[in-house]
Amino acid sequence: MVTAATASRRRTFVKELARQAPRRRRYSNGMPYTVPMAVTNPTQRFSSRVQDYVRYRPTYPPEVIALLRDECGLTKDSIVADIASGTGIFTKLLLENGNRVFGVEPNAEMRHAGEEFLADYPRFKSLAGTAEATTLADHSIDVVTAAQAAHWFDRAKARREFVRILKPRGWTALIWNERKTDSTAFLRDYEQLLLNYGTDYKEVRHERTTDEIAGFFAPSPYQSRVFEMRQECDYAGLQGRLVSSSYTPQRGDEKYEPMLAELKRIYEKHQSGGGVALEYATRVFYGRLA
Repeated sequence: MVTAATASRRRTFVKELARQAPRRRRYSNGMPYTVPMAVTNPTQRFSSRVQDYVRYRPTYPPEVIALLRDECGLTKDSIVADIASGTGIFTKLLLENGNRVFGVEPNAEMRHAGEEFLADYPRFKSLAGTAEATTLADHSIDVVTAAQAAHWFDRAKARREFVRILKPRGWTALIWNERKTDSTAFLRDYEQLLLNYGTDYKEVRHERTTDEIAGFFAPSPYQSRVFEMRQECDYAGLQGRLVSSSYTPQRGDEKYEPMLAELKRIYEKHQSGGGVALEYATRVFYGRLA
């Protein structure tokens, strides 16, 4: 449960991010915007999007933790390394399960957000590291998790690093909230918006990585499960979810305002009772690495 103190720290942190936003300029009508920086390094892709990531990204269904308990031997005594832990969305579920968790995150802004978000959990330890170089000790971890992140890894190097830090017969679980694109008319229109306005959407969609899972685990066997999830959004939530994605244009880009105008049109076309639903298939791939 998030305390009032944590909620206050989180609000303060988000305001401070806004205050420190880089390269602030103004349109002729006085409205501010941020000139986007070209980002090719995946570690830095979310630096300018942390505010929206904290506020608008969905959590994960509780069935994921139940699966880790039932299939991967996760107990309250298990030590977990949550790799690319970001703002702490999945990390929080592990901490609520009672685990000691090392959150390994290379992006300073994301890591700071996670530290603020999880400040009330004494069993959380934040580390500056990458999937390929976690800084963790040899054979010190019972379970490695990576939620919404492994598509950014150098998978061969990350695999070697996971083998190094895992205890004998430890488990690895790779998790994605995979947004559905064709299950409703709204989602079809939303997908077309991303295809029309996304900067490199086709290239970085994590669904491309989930097709390559066998190569990550090989020669070890692995299993997979899928859970259904919905994220209900009003317009502010939908816009925040959209611009939290690293493949969408930011303020100052010529496509930004047209993209939001199209988003508003789509929302008004499909909203019911003041909201729309993003539907996800939460995919979990898990196994032991040899």
